[in-house]
Amino acid sequence: MSLPSHSGSEIPPLTARVARASNLHGTTAMWIRDRLDGLWNDEDFAAWYPRDGRPGLSPAQLATVCGLQYVMNLSDRQVAEAVRCRIDFKYSLGLELDDPGFHHSVLSDFRDRLTEGDRADRLLGLALTRIRRAGLLEGRGKQRTDSTHILSAARESTRLELVTRGGPRRLGGRGPPCAGRTG
Repeated sequence: MSLPSHSGSEIPPLTARVARASNLHGTTAMWIRDRLDGLWNDEDFAAWYPRDGRPGLSPAQLATVCGLQYVMNLSDRQVAEAVRCRIDFKYSLGLELDDPGFHHSVLSDFRDRLTEGDRADRLLGLALTRIRRAGLLEGRGKQRTDSTHILSAARESTRLELVTRGGPRRLGGRGPPCAGRTG
């Protein structure tokens, strides 16, 4: 499978018009396209695919789909259905309204390619650089974390350990209270 010749770099006019008409204030998927357009290009993935063969799906679009999937907490099947059915997803990916989308298994294949070597780190580094250039991410500063969820997990873990360690209680070293009784 080789790189495709078209990667959704331009939003089809009908898709843009319908998406704007049906979502006056926009959606998360539309916001991502409007502010992070060009986050990835198919050329960024050129080394991942052979030069010849049948053109595959755009890896830049698949990376965007994975980002939308994470942001919106969708399963592979749900995000594939969203690409097939939702106008805002078609807008975000630069697809025609009648584009049939793809099978959900394509995402796991893409993630498998992403895990090879240091591809994920390089792709994330590239995205962070482009996000900084767009002015959406500032340099390092003070970071604060809320440790409530960590303390809660530790507390639950401690309670569980107490219950599992306790085992049968011994009274005076004689074993369980009912041991040896006959009636």
